[in-house]
Amino acid sequence: MKRLLSFALTAMLAISAQAQAPQSPEIAARSYLLLDMTANRVLTERDADTPNDPASLTKLMTAYVVFGALRDKRLSLEQTLPVSKRAWDERKGDPSLMFIDTLMTPKVDDLLRGMIIQSGNDASVALAEGVAGTVEQFVAMMNRQARAWALTNTEFKNVTGMTETGHKSSARDLSVIAANLIRDFPEYYAYYSQREFTYNKIRQHNRNLLLTRDASVDGMKTGYTSAAGYCLIASSQRDYPNGKRRLLSIVMGAASKEARASESQKLLNWGYSAFDAVRLFEKAQAISTVPVWKGVLPEAKLGASGAVYVAVPRGEGAKLQTKIERSDPLVAPLTKGQRVGVIKVSTTAGVAVAEVPLVVLEEVPLAGIFGRAWDAIRLWIK
Repeated sequence: MKRLLSFALTAMLAISAQAQAPQSPEIAARSYLLLDMTANRVLTERDADTPNDPASLTKLMTAYVVFGALRDKRLSLEQTLPVSKRAWDERKGDPSLMFIDTLMTPKVDDLLRGMIIQSGNDASVALAEGVAGTVEQFVAMMNRQARAWALTNTEFKNVTGMTETGHKSSARDLSVIAANLIRDFPEYYAYYSQREFTYNKIRQHNRNLLLTRDASVDGMKTGYTSAAGYCLIASSQRDYPNGKRRLLSIVMGAASKEARASESQKLLNWGYSAFDAVRLFEKAQAISTVPVWKGVLPEAKLGASGAVYVAVPRGEGAKLQTKIERSDPLVAPLTKGQRVGVIKVSTTAGVAVAEVPLVVLEEVPLAGIFGRAWDAIRLWIK
């Protein structure tokens, strides 16, 4: 029978004091969320699961699906796409535009810049049709991806973010989309840091004011409709002695362009100043070495697949304890990356801070018939 074993890691200091979460700032917005991407922890939030009109923040999912098509070689950056009448018709209602027309055949690279930097609705439609044939089929792809990520408060009705009945998302769901875009497509993320783009002799500036105010901000997306108010997802990465740290702020329903920028800046500054990112373990660092049965090796090295960071209130990094929970016995074969337990990080008062999968770091193949038979006898006796 398998038993669940817990092992306290003595490398961490145990100090009997409970970390108190810092007081978060007052944010003037309908809803907001601040995510520490490095530690994968939400630092503060308000009404983050309330569905709202996402406006042009929608285009993050539009871009994610297009980037997937580029990754899968169904599209290329140098490929040209036609501009349909439907894309041209996006001019109605005075939306954000790249200003393409039906006589043009822009490159995918230009359309991406038009959608991301200029927030062009016409570029979004042209890209959607280029990937999926129709906007409706592309929207279905967006919604399939949302369901794959279990975004229960998100439903897309279009690719632009224009107000439409049933078109919705939440601050938390949008943080998932943005974080996955950054992690999955780092080669395309640089689009979001570009401050201006000129196409067809029309020069437009990126509407993300923080790109010119905070050198650590390198993206991501603004949005506005009368129903949504002013929205901004801002991504910032700063260097620290123990490595780079990225925060992601989502502000929805601010009162103005200036307000969405200033409230986002307030969240980012507070997150960096009020919390420390503590690196507990390096990538593929052996945290524990344990016996293995019926394997060619007598022991297996266990740890986390990547570097483990946790976000804790400033100065509380030493007040942590780490515990391993794993199944016993471990029986070969074991594959590299196989999950065999969990690493739990908490304060000494028992407040959970993080939970990370415990995985096998090196493969342990099955032993020969005699080795397996001997270990079978030993396990039976045990």
